[in-house]
Amino acid sequence: MTSSARSAEGRRPTMRDVAAAAGVSQQTVSLVLRGEPGPSTASRERVRRAAEEIGYRANVSARLLRRRRSRLIGMLYAAGNTFELRVVERLMERAAEAGFDVVLGPVTGVRTTEVVVSQFLEQRVEALACYNPDPASPALRSAIASMPVVWMGEHAGDPRVDAVRTDDDRGLELLVEHLVERGHTRIAYAGGSVGIVGADRARAYRAAMAARGLPTDEIDVGFGEEDGARAARDLLARDELPTAVIGCSDHCAAGLMGTLVRAGVRIPDDVSITGYDDSDVAALSYLDITSVRQDVDLTVDAALAAILGRLADPDAAPQDRATAASLTTRSSTGPARA
Repeated sequence: MTSSARSAEGRRPTMRDVAAAAGVSQQTVSLVLRGEPGPSTASRERVRRAAEEIGYRANVSARLLRRRRSRLIGMLYAAGNTFELRVVERLMERAAEAGFDVVLGPVTGVRTTEVVVSQFLEQRVEALACYNPDPASPALRSAIASMPVVWMGEHAGDPRVDAVRTDDDRGLELLVEHLVERGHTRIAYAGGSVGIVGADRARAYRAAMAARGLPTDEIDVGFGEEDGARAARDLLARDELPTAVIGCSDHCAAGLMGTLVRAGVRIPDDVSITGYDDSDVAALSYLDITSVRQDVDLTVDAALAAILGRLADPDAAPQDRATAASLTTRSSTGPARA
């Protein structure tokens, strides 16, 4: 069978077509494509060459139905978060090494936790890794009751699941310490309004400031660029700006910086800006934001270890894994203005 003949028939090639093209039995084709012993080297080569020539692709759905295990991990993440995208990319690589595939579930304003997790359940995933999911989702609660779930990016919203997060207490302490060492005492914080992680980071900011006897100054916004822009407009409406602002994420810090610069504020001469995540956004040459680094490899290794551990022992006690935070210093921070 040639590619042109296949196109003329207007159907997807099957194993029977591969067998006919290779001059072998359909059973031989099945053994070769599954990597099973039996067929000779010559037969394997003929089958692989025939499959490539006619454009055969395995029917993954049918194969999964025949297997007791799907070996699929569902990954729920924010579609616009650059740090989470890096984690997704690395998880796909590491999961493949362990014999698993990753099903992607980006969350948007329409594709909520409920929608994404419901789709995961339909696809028979064996485990879930979820960044900041909605605790109220019935589908999520159903998944937690039936499979390993790793709650990522924050303290878990359910005591039955493992959590993988960065040590936010240490992360905010590093940011405040960095700014205080440069003479800053009026340090504002933009964040706190979204999810468990928002509240956790705001609390960590307050604790770090209190430990140094400094007053807190919080603007309650979310993690996005527009959230940072709203925080900047709030600051610009005041009689006097703080000397430094900590953004709850790199995206928030980018919105802060862009809005302040458009208003004529010099960064860092007038105001120092920091972010959180050390994502690709923070590293952009025209932003160059000082940020707390969340280690992608540590995050992925911890999440995959939790999943594999729970698959091996479903009754194991859930663990809260806090990966180490470190500081990446860039040009967005400097000495406090006089």
